[in-house]
Amino acid sequence: MAALCLSIASGAILLIKMERRPAKREPISFQSVFSGVAFIRSRPLILGAISLDLFAVLLGGVTALLPIFARDILHTGPWGLGFLRSAPAAGALAMSALLAHLPMKKDVGARMFAAVMVFGIATILFSISTSFVLSLVALVILGAADNISVVIRISLVQLSTPDRMRGRVNAVNSLFIGTSNQLGEFESGMVAGLLGVVPAGVIGGVGTLLIALLWMRLFPSLLSTKTLSNLAADTAPDVPGIVKSKAD
Repeated sequence: MAALCLSIASGAILLIKMERRPAKREPISFQSVFSGVAFIRSRPLILGAISLDLFAVLLGGVTALLPIFARDILHTGPWGLGFLRSAPAAGALAMSALLAHLPMKKDVGARMFAAVMVFGIATILFSISTSFVLSLVALVILGAADNISVVIRISLVQLSTPDRMRGRVNAVNSLFIGTSNQLGEFESGMVAGLLGVVPAGVIGGVGTLLIALLWMRLFPSLLSTKTLSNLAADTAPDVPGIVKSKAD
């Protein structure tokens, strides 16, 4: 089934017609290699969105601790672990379907921070819960809130980045996402080993809330973003090592 879906997606991509000339490629240099990082540093909106994802997931992830919760806290066994693992995905899938029919058109910055805070609260609720049903509900809410935050963050990064920089910015963004997931699991396991699994989850959720509050203060432009349609990607400042196209 996975191979069939991949084949269908690949065929759909091949049907996309490109009617634009490829941009001129500049010689590879030290500046061009790290131009994505330089561009992100020059745009507080993008820097805030990417770094919020890094630290929120770093502190708030409880995925690595689910086997312990299933066995020692909820006493459900392998079948319960399967439900716990799938609950965030179920919440994200439901929210994706909802957003496809009811897209967010205003106050996207405030909604993103609200979603991150709901993510942190859901993490705390799951960590202190001893009810299997309540834990499932918390994880569904966690996945739905994370989906809202991810959709807004990715849209902000994509729409705020000009075409000539999009690949490099996405590369940095992917590095941040991968790093936050892996380090988040390490952090959860380390804190759980020192303090216990429940305190580890609670600390992670509280940390996510504090990160959201701190980022509101550090990146007020991100909080005050109203809509996605008024983001001017082509007005980005010049970055050394980048050749502008004629359209810029």
